[in-house]
Amino acid sequence: MNVTETNAEGLRRQLKVTIGAEELEQRLSQRLDELKSRVRLKGFRPGHVPTDHLRRVYGRSVMAEVVQQAVAETSQEAISQRQEQPAFQPRVGLPEDESEIDSIFDGKGDLAYTLSFEVLPKFEIMDVSKVNLERPVASVEDADIVSSMERLAATNLQYKPKDGAAENGDRVTMDFVGKLAGEVFEGGSAEDAQVVLGNANFIPGFEEGLLGAKAGEESSIEATFPEAYPEASLAGKKATFEVKIKEVASPLTPTIDDEFAKGLGIESLEQLRTAVKTRLEQDRAAASRLKLKRSLLDALNEGHTFELPPTLVDNEFEAIWQQVTGDLERTKRSFANEGTTEEKAREEYRDIAARRVRLGLVLSEIGTRNKITVTDEEVSRALLERVRQFPGQERKVYDYYRNNPQMLAEIRAPLFEDKVVDYLTELAKVTEKPVTAEELYADPDNDHGHHHHDHGHDHSHNDHGHDHDQKHG
Repeated sequence: MNVTETNAEGLRRQLKVTIGAEELEQRLSQRLDELKSRVRLKGFRPGHVPTDHLRRVYGRSVMAEVVQQAVAETSQEAISQRQEQPAFQPRVGLPEDESEIDSIFDGKGDLAYTLSFEVLPKFEIMDVSKVNLERPVASVEDADIVSSMERLAATNLQYKPKDGAAENGDRVTMDFVGKLAGEVFEGGSAEDAQVVLGNANFIPGFEEGLLGAKAGEESSIEATFPEAYPEASLAGKKATFEVKIKEVASPLTPTIDDEFAKGLGIESLEQLRTAVKTRLEQDRAAASRLKLKRSLLDALNEGHTFELPPTLVDNEFEAIWQQVTGDLERTKRSFANEGTTEEKAREEYRDIAARRVRLGLVLSEIGTRNKITVTDEEVSRALLERVRQFPGQERKVYDYYRNNPQMLAEIRAPLFEDKVVDYLTELAKVTEKPVTAEELYADPDNDHGHHHHDHGHDHSHNDHGHDHDQKHG
């Protein structure tokens, strides 16, 4: 094997690897000897087929295997000889000229192929001990606990049937059948459906048509599906719903007492109060940590300037762009609706892709240098947490992840990132800054693109997510 570097521009590399005809012949002979004991040919006893005959019958197809194996082995060897780490699996360029291929298969010509790849950049890690960070902290006050419990009560309203007309805030129980141009359409009918008027959970015109309704009445309501409705066959269409009112009930805010707590499955009001306080503290601690992490990532991003492997940035951008355009298409929105243009959005998301790649490389390097690792046990715990999000399908989801190394890597990556972030925040100068809850949860970049900055290289975003699973009514 002979290796020549033909391109070393920036982080791009191309190698020319040549395997001599003599070495290929040795590999072919060895492979034919292995086949001799296994192959079955008419007229020959097992294990006694002459090698020359095997070469005539199988030579070309076996040589194709030999070439494939030789490329796999020599390419790995050629890369390992270098003091560089490829950023991705090198691309192999095999000969395309037919006469050259024939010459190789006939054992007369050398095999020359190319390896194209990009290498990971070498860079110095900034001195994190000199980085000043603020950890925003919002303490939980009694008023916060009271407000949270009042919100709990407001979302656990009790309803009392009434004889009067339905008003905003009332809960209406009904049967309905939806029709388009007089024809019943799939998913447009329901029995014992409930709607709280004024919450805009149904399509425009439906809830308005229920105002003033009374139990026992039947009516016809016209309502129009939005232009951006996810079911394309219904988008923008006007439908008629034949409605039978079964009950109208007015809301009663429950008294926050021991009985209310028991209704939520908690023994007493005091225990409910303790549970609410604990949850608020956990939520605020998580938000505080996220803000601190973001500040650290900002500092790491600004503190490192080095060339990035172009293909890694391209792949990261394509993944982001595919999600962004898919979300816009699904919601029937445009870049103009988002207050930007496609050109500006491309530029912004390319910057975000570069940031993710840069931070990914920096965090990986810091983790490697400091021997930060994620154990299999930690991955298993995180996997079980993920699996619990799919009730009824736990075994199927668990097996899918376990049998797919790439999916397991996606679980391991954020665990590794968080460990490195924790390590770095211990090194940095962190001061606590008291803030209000509103300031703690405020998004400093309140536009369509910047929310991608919160993570180094975590790809599991659903920033534009919408619930498309509501009934048509």
